[in-house]
Amino acid sequence: MNATGTSAALAEQALFDDALSCELQLPAQLFSDPGAGLGRLPQAEALLAGLSQVEDLRMDDTGEERGELPLLTQRMDAKLDLMLMLIGRLVSRSYDALPVRALRWSHRGVRLDAPASPATVAGDTGVLHLQPSEWLPDHLELPVTILAEAAAEGGMQRSWLQFGELPAGLSDALEKHLFRLHRKQVAASRR
Repeated sequence: MNATGTSAALAEQALFDDALSCELQLPAQLFSDPGAGLGRLPQAEALLAGLSQVEDLRMDDTGEERGELPLLTQRMDAKLDLMLMLIGRLVSRSYDALPVRALRWSHRGVRLDAPASPATVAGDTGVLHLQPSEWLPDHLELPVTILAEAAAEGGMQRSWLQFGELPAGLSDALEKHLFRLHRKQVAASRR
């Protein structure tokens, strides 16, 4: 195994061993300005807390999933989803939307596939802009350190990005969000 393969394997271990993770396609982009995301950490926590409340409201008091709710409630929920999606599209037209990327996400960091960029190398710091839900037009800004990079298929570059020091509340909110995403993936695979 070459040095790039070794560092990629070590980065994979550091981010995902014994950690709940999800493989997703989400809007995300790495920016090289290391201090830009630090001021937005409280907003990231608030965004994930709000997203958590919305997701939790989709269950009734007994914890039953959406499919077991009364038909009228399901229809209202579907209409609300549609309205939020349409509002999100309108909002995204007013600013440059993040490109959709393949990624693997844990509470420790992200493995991101993006077009190759010679501007970044392992050890650099930056800010990961990540939209935590496809229907929500806002994004998280999280400080990251590039652990490793390797060439991927189709001229893409795979980067392993470790989150910087996050406040305890944001770290907890990230773990809860990832748990919900994982639970949705498991439920979808059972269907």
